[in-house]
Amino acid sequence: FPKGSEISITLSADVNCDRVWFYLGNDECVFIQREVEALRLASSFSCAVLLTEKDFPTDNGLYFCHFEFMSNGIRYYTAFDESNNCYAETHFVNETQILIYDEKYAPPEWLNGKIMYQIFPDRFCKSGTMPDIMGRILREDWGGEPSFRPNMYGKVLNNDFFGGNFRGITEKMDYIASLGTTILYLNPIGKAFSNHRYDTGDYKTPDPMLGTMADFSAMCHAAHAKGIKVILDGVYSHTGSDSIYFDKYQHFGGNGAYNSENSPYHSWYKFYNWPNSYHSWWGFDTLPTVNKMDPAFIKYIITDEDSVVAHWLNAGADGFRLDVVDEIPDEFVLMLKKRIRQIRPDALLIGEVWEDASNKSAYGVRRRYFVDGILDSAMNYPFRTAIINFIRGWDNGPGLKNTIMSIVENYPPQVVQCNMNLLGTHDTARILTTLVDNYEGTREEQSKRFLSRSQYIIAQERLMLASFLQYTLPGSPSLYYADEAGMEGCKDPFNRRTYPWGREDRDLLAHFKQLGQLRKNCEPLRLGDIQFFRADDRQVGFTRTWQGKTVKVYINRGHDLWQIAPGKILLGHNIRTLGSDCIVMGEKGFCVVEEE
Repeated sequence: FPKGSEISITLSADVNCDRVWFYLGNDECVFIQREVEALRLASSFSCAVLLTEKDFPTDNGLYFCHFEFMSNGIRYYTAFDESNNCYAETHFVNETQILIYDEKYAPPEWLNGKIMYQIFPDRFCKSGTMPDIMGRILREDWGGEPSFRPNMYGKVLNNDFFGGNFRGITEKMDYIASLGTTILYLNPIGKAFSNHRYDTGDYKTPDPMLGTMADFSAMCHAAHAKGIKVILDGVYSHTGSDSIYFDKYQHFGGNGAYNSENSPYHSWYKFYNWPNSYHSWWGFDTLPTVNKMDPAFIKYIITDEDSVVAHWLNAGADGFRLDVVDEIPDEFVLMLKKRIRQIRPDALLIGEVWEDASNKSAYGVRRRYFVDGILDSAMNYPFRTAIINFIRGWDNGPGLKNTIMSIVENYPPQVVQCNMNLLGTHDTARILTTLVDNYEGTREEQSKRFLSRSQYIIAQERLMLASFLQYTLPGSPSLYYADEAGMEGCKDPFNRRTYPWGREDRDLLAHFKQLGQLRKNCEPLRLGDIQFFRADDRQVGFTRTWQGKTVKVYINRGHDLWQIAPGKILLGHNIRTLGSDCIVMGEKGFCVVEEE
């Protein structure tokens, strides 16, 4: 609820009731314990609580509430099951959540319900020749297997490069736009040792394999000409050990924190015993962790006139996705958000969060991503899990509905429309593989694991169902490069193979282009609210309504035919029209129908 809202909470039950109490609190304490007057009938009761701004100790915050009541001498506590149905228990189980946020909280409108395309830069498209750089293996076999075996010292270096670059992306901008894309998200582009570039070597210099600053700006210009915004990966929890800032191997002039305690970057890092013992990200010594609240680091990344965020925004970027945002203090993220909005009032900030971001706790701290408007949006992994569970047959519909409605009810409505709804990313196995194969073998085994022809046909069919859900649910669908082309593969690095130009799955590609056009042309799917009218027996149906216009969405994973309401079919698969007022959808069918 926005700050200043009046919130009415009611309770009714078909039991006798002697007394009722209402409790409201936060993580620190219960600050309302109020007996409530109940309307009692012969064998039931009802009561209501009206909360106003003065009932909450702070303007914005995350709160929890429940009722307790006495019936026939027994004390009962309200609780909620997985379907968010309220029931009574004789002991405390859980509470319902109330999130109060600033009424001025407003993510950029250009993200609302729009389509995002994610690119792992080295593997999307190569234009021209690759520069020969010491320590890098140049791959001339586009489509070859990414290197994954450790070297003689037991380390996987991730130093093989296929040569994807800014010019390659620019040349494919028409293709990117043809998918309905309006946001282009790039994994890290800064100079780094590895092909994934999460081991930042220089925050302000593009990796020479990708091109120059002029090439980057030209790419942004080409994107903007197509109505596409560009967001970059912000990696501010750690740097690379092979960097200007740490310079463990003296490749950058020997003025890093590892080389000298007088280095201007020394305060960025936590040394246990300088120089060889230091805090690193999850124990990887190639990724020394930074002290995010160090004034010198904050100045360099955020506040300086030519800070890192200013540098890239001024060069053409439109926002950032923050890597492992739950490992970064909220104070840092809020400073960054204010700074990018100062530079560009409609700049976007998305956070990598794998759980419900509205009540996320990390490292003993409840995060205030939406309470304080720190993030505009979050990566929506809960939707991904729910969709996969439904499509794989591990859930027949209720679980999908419960997850969707939990996020919709817990998040501010303006965030719901901006959620980054994904099926695959650089951190997950390819969605095509995930939908038929959850193999967890060794990397050597995974490198040789490909879908059989029969598996591929099943996976293709399932991906069409899964992506249909992804594109019709609230939020912004995010397409990981080459998923639309039928790319398969297990986890990193096999989910980071090169785009198969000229070898795409034409049926899947056509399907994703249809979804892109559907979303572009249908405002209720981009901006509307959602109400489920069915979620059981392997059939799911919901409405999306916006400004008086309603579409009905149907998906049938079951074997039984489903007769659906007549109307204008905007998109359909495995459906038949029987007469003027009868539409029947078969197994593995889906459709969007506009109410007439």
